[in-house]
Amino acid sequence: MLNNEDKIWLDKTLEKVITKWERIASDVKDAIPSTVVDGICDDKSLDKEWNDDDGIYWWTNGFYPGILWILYLETKDEFYKTLAEKIEKKLDAAFLGFEGLHHDVGFMWLTSAVANFKITGNSQSKKRGLLAASILASRFNHKGGYIRAWNGDKTGWAIIDCMLNINILYWASEQLNDERFSDIARMHADKTLKYFVRPDGSVKHIVSFDPETGEEIENFGGQGFEVGSSWSRGQSWALYGFILSYIHTNDEKYLSAAKRIAHYFISCVQDDYIPNCDFRAPSEPVIKDTSAGAIAACALIEISKHTSEFERDLYLTSAIKILKSLTEHCTDFSHGTHELLKNGTGSYHGKDSHHIPLIYGDYFYLEGLFKLKNNEILFW
Repeated sequence: MLNNEDKIWLDKTLEKVITKWERIASDVKDAIPSTVVDGICDDKSLDKEWNDDDGIYWWTNGFYPGILWILYLETKDEFYKTLAEKIEKKLDAAFLGFEGLHHDVGFMWLTSAVANFKITGNSQSKKRGLLAASILASRFNHKGGYIRAWNGDKTGWAIIDCMLNINILYWASEQLNDERFSDIARMHADKTLKYFVRPDGSVKHIVSFDPETGEEIENFGGQGFEVGSSWSRGQSWALYGFILSYIHTNDEKYLSAAKRIAHYFISCVQDDYIPNCDFRAPSEPVIKDTSAGAIAACALIEISKHTSEFERDLYLTSAIKILKSLTEHCTDFSHGTHELLKNGTGSYHGKDSHHIPLIYGDYFYLEGLFKLKNNEILFW
């Protein structure tokens, strides 16, 4: 439960968020933004990382429609529903192209098609979600026990981000009354728990497995500072992923893992509650990643619903502190720009991706705020 001071803060913040995103959506319409260039999203520079090959397959393509569905749930304004459905149909081109798809089909269709189905019962959206789940299931290596992340020569590579993507498999099992999908999700989650999560609650980003035996070959620094470091968004993917696996399965080992990762995460952000891009990087330069904080806040709110009263206060209070700090220090509510949550970072060594707006940062920031309002948003 929020105290009166927190309720007042939340109401004021949500009012500003809704006003800001009303302006953004009115400008961007049914384009698919990923980041902001010089404060503005436009058709020619929606994402400076995009190229002609991966645009429609880009892993963040589901987050803008996810924001629109959140706004629709709150306002019941058909404008948001119409835009979200237009983007959902645009993503059909990725299905038809197929070769550019990868493990991130969960990110692409959970917050677009599956969200649509959950809210409206749209049968075509259900089919899109099931197709995406089938594609993800087809990436499972039965010998190795993991979902392959990327294409090309990365046969044995798995990444921590996939803990969010596997939720489309749990959903598919529920819809089809078919445990094949959830079995794959659980086997991948078990593999991740064994090989990615360290005893102190920190996690690896990328692990390479022998595709014939499933044995660990090596791990990579990935988007963090180096091998053995602690990329903060990877921490939040794991944190949210394991509590979601617990919600879907009621398996206590996933709740325990989520708590262990949560305690590590909270201990690393207690200075200002805005995560550094990597918790084990050198003290200089200071590189923040607000998206990691927003994702973690959503996870902590969910954990608080499945713990004792004493623990609940720790997780919920930490989530509120993160969202308040992001709001106070890292938001742009001004007119004329398309950025809301600032200071997101794509990767530690990607210097062009330091301290920029990221569409998934905005998505999880909104999801976290509306969770606090008791809007039971769980597209995952």
